[in-house]
Amino acid sequence: MSEAPTADQVRSALAELANPADAQHLQRFFKTGPGEYGEGDVFLGVRVPATRKVAKQFATLPLKQIGELLDSPAHEERLAALLILNARFAAASKPRTRDDAARAEMVEFYLDAVRRGRVNNWDLVDASAEHIIGPWLLDQDRALLFQLAQQDSLWERRVALLSTFAFIKAGDASTTLELAAKLLDDRRDLIQKALGWMLREVGKRADPAVLTGFLDVYAPSMGRTALSYAAEHLSPELRAVYRAMR
Repeated sequence: MSEAPTADQVRSALAELANPADAQHLQRFFKTGPGEYGEGDVFLGVRVPATRKVAKQFATLPLKQIGELLDSPAHEERLAALLILNARFAAASKPRTRDDAARAEMVEFYLDAVRRGRVNNWDLVDASAEHIIGPWLLDQDRALLFQLAQQDSLWERRVALLSTFAFIKAGDASTTLELAAKLLDDRRDLIQKALGWMLREVGKRADPAVLTGFLDVYAPSMGRTALSYAAEHLSPELRAVYRAMR
């Protein structure tokens, strides 16, 4: 039997792909300067498609080793850890071999990482929440998401919103709408964008009438960014009507 892969092997694979010029660009793009949302984050300079390839090579990485990567200061190592966790969760969720004990363990593992600030940029949230928390709660009580949405943490709130993407894809917009109504007053850019994005997906994937019904009520109190994202796929005339309601 071959030995289980290690976090060090993942680190080495990513290091071979590191590009200093890309690292500088990524640190600017992900706002790592003083006072910015990604303050202090460190990038190796590995592009996302390459990181995904590395993660695929180490899809059986044990949870303890994934945890080591999540505690890394390097952004791409944390991203690789989450992509590997996605793969492990998907494997444990296959209908014929579904392992709910393993799934529950991974959900708690993920939530611990979120609460400890290890899932701490928008791309990390967006790459993981809908693939782990979303499927887990698809057929369960969703109170967890409202607990996350009550936290001050930008990332916990974004996890709550992005987790509902899994529900939207299954044709269920109810939780997205409830969370959106509760988070309308959070004017932080990354919440505004996530909120508007999920509402737009409600109209695109679930029911356009559900989206417009929400906007009929809430457009006057929505931030400009959230409203712009939410109404992006509506007709120019309808977008103008909602903008005028603000």
